[in-house]
Amino acid sequence: MKKLKLNELNRAKIEEYSKQEKFPVVIVLDNIRSAMNVGSFFRTADGFGIEKIYICGISACPPHKEISKTAIGADHSVEWEYVQDIFSCVFDLKDRGYGIIGIEQTDTSVYLNDFFPGRDQKYAFIFGNEVEGISEKILELLDIAVEIPQFGTKHSFNVAVAGGIVLWDYVSKILD
Repeated sequence: MKKLKLNELNRAKIEEYSKQEKFPVVIVLDNIRSAMNVGSFFRTADGFGIEKIYICGISACPPHKEISKTAIGADHSVEWEYVQDIFSCVFDLKDRGYGIIGIEQTDTSVYLNDFFPGRDQKYAFIFGNEVEGISEKILELLDIAVEIPQFGTKHSFNVAVAGGIVLWDYVSKILD
């Protein structure tokens, strides 16, 4: 066994990546405080071939030093858009046929392992602020809230880690 060098991984160049088919999923970031978390979402979105990231509210946008540090170039490969008002973003996505999925712990949330995405359905996964989560008013607009099961003492995962878990779960179920 030998570890592969970067040039042996055969990854797409940015021009090729921009033309390849993406999974019908967008990420909506609701007031993410840490630019490094935003950058991590870019890197994860690139790795899983996600359609687009919507950055809302106080969340930092590229170009930004801390986003670039964690995105390591994915801020140039993943399509993104800043939308100040998350409500207009969510209403627009609903109008375009996206299922609105909040990653949040609620009294009606479904565990991630019990969420089975439709193969022909487009999804918008909303990830909320590191302290407050998804804003209360947005909860009313969700089609479903999905919760990642936890077995330790902490109340939640880091938002970027949660993004990786949710997107891997989605992709693995779609490819299964």
